[in-house]
Amino acid sequence: MAAAQELGYRPNAIARSLITNRSRIIAVVMAYLENLFYPDVLEELGRLLVKENYRLLLFTGHMDRDSDPVFDQLMQYRVDGIILASTTLSSHLSEECATAGIPVVLFNRTTERDAVSSVTTRNREGGRRVAEFLLAGGHKRFGYISGVESSSTNRDRFVGYREALVEAGHDDIVVGVGNYDRAEAEAAAREMLSRPDRPDALFVANDHMAVAVMDVARYEFGLSIPEDLSIVGYDDVGAARWTAYGITSMSQPLKRMVEATVNILMSQISSGEIEAEHRILSGELMVRTSARVPKSGVVEIDGRRIYKPGKS
Repeated sequence: MAAAQELGYRPNAIARSLITNRSRIIAVVMAYLENLFYPDVLEELGRLLVKENYRLLLFTGHMDRDSDPVFDQLMQYRVDGIILASTTLSSHLSEECATAGIPVVLFNRTTERDAVSSVTTRNREGGRRVAEFLLAGGHKRFGYISGVESSSTNRDRFVGYREALVEAGHDDIVVGVGNYDRAEAEAAAREMLSRPDRPDALFVANDHMAVAVMDVARYEFGLSIPEDLSIVGYDDVGAARWTAYGITSMSQPLKRMVEATVNILMSQISSGEIEAEHRILSGELMVRTSARVPKSGVVEIDGRRIYKPGKS
C-alpha cells in the first residue's frame, strides 16, 4: 500500500472489467432535465447505486422519439444495465439488449415488450383523482395542457382525467399541447385563457409546465389563483412546493420508484436472467393553494394536506 501510494497507483476499473466481465456501470438515458423531477431522480439513483458498488453514466436522449441514436454510444462502455427515463427504446434494440444479457428498465414510462421492465406510477388513477378534486371544488369548465402526446405517462393521465369528467357529465374539455416545454406550455395557456369560455380549472401534465401556466394566468391575464382559475400539476417537485406557487400536485413516490428500479436491475444482473417485471406504485394528491379546496376529502397527515375522497 505504501509503495502504491508512493507511485501514485490507482486501480484501473476498465482493465478490471475485462477480467470480471462486469463494468459496474449503469447507463442512464434522460431527455428532460429541465423538469426538476429528473435531477432528483438522478441524485437518488446515484446514492443507491453507490451502495451496490455501481456507478452511474448519464446519456442525454430525446423525449419525442426512442433512444436508439445513443445506443451505440452507451454499448461502447460495456454497461451492466440501462435505465431509460423520459424516453424509450425500439423493440429491435430492446431485444438486442436481452440477447446481450443487459437488463433494461423504463423509469416513469410503461411498455408491453417482453424484454423490458418498467417502473411507473398509476398515472390513469392520478388523472382521475385530479378530476375528482376539481369537480368537488365546484368547477364547471375544464382544460388540460398535455405533455408529449405520444408518451405513456401523458396518455394515461389524460385518459383518467377525461373518464372522470365524462362520467360527471363534462365532455367538453379544452386541450392544449405543452410538450413538457415551458415556452410551449405558455403558448397553450395564452390560447386557452383567451377564449370567451375559458376554463375555470386546468390540469397541467407536470409541475414544470404548471409553473409556466400560472405565470401566464397571473401576470398576462391578471387572473387570481385560485379564485378565477384553479391549476393542478403532476410530480410534486421543485417550484410546486414554493410558497410563491403552492401548486396542488399529484405526487410521484420518487424514492420508492428509484428503489424499485435499482432492485430490478440488481436482481437481473446477479441472476443473468432477463425477464420483464413491471412495478406500478401509487402517489397522493398534495393540496396547496393553486386550486379551490373542496369542503370535504382533504386530510392532514404529518403536516401535509392530502386529498382522499370520502374522508374529512
